[in-house]
Amino acid sequence: MKTDRYSRLGTDLALTRFTGEPSAVPLESADSWGSLDLQAVPGGFSGRNGDALGLGVVRGRQNLAQALMLRLLTRQGALAPLGHPDYGSRLITLIGRENDESNRNLARLYALDALQQEPRVRKVLDLAVTAVTGQPQTIRIRFSVLPFADDDPLSLGLEMAL
Repeated sequence: MKTDRYSRLGTDLALTRFTGEPSAVPLESADSWGSLDLQAVPGGFSGRNGDALGLGVVRGRQNLAQALMLRLLTRQGALAPLGHPDYGSRLITLIGRENDESNRNLARLYALDALQQEPRVRKVLDLAVTAVTGQPQTIRIRFSVLPFADDDPLSLGLEMAL
């Protein structure tokens, strides 16, 4: 059963607007930069306009996708007071720098380091950092990982303004 297959990838509150989107790249794609928010879904308590709202959850592959995005978007060391000094990435240290090959290589190194720390990732299959045409201060990070206990790659993307 597919549910059992992905059970080791976990369940969590939906914190990003990413919920999984089919694309030309294998499986899923996401652009979650700047979109951290709890996902309100139908059901639960009544909102202002009378609609019932609740908090969404993500499971399995969607949970792993969200976890990878949050790891990349969190400054490494920010969770040290909570006992997780190595959690996160150093990508935020690139903000304010030039969008040149040297800094894109640093972004690749920082993203690879963060992705390899995730215990639910068996292997990083691909990682590319490119400039975004028409947006001189923006880089695009695309990666594909092989989740633990899963033979289907999970592919994601993230755009970041430097």
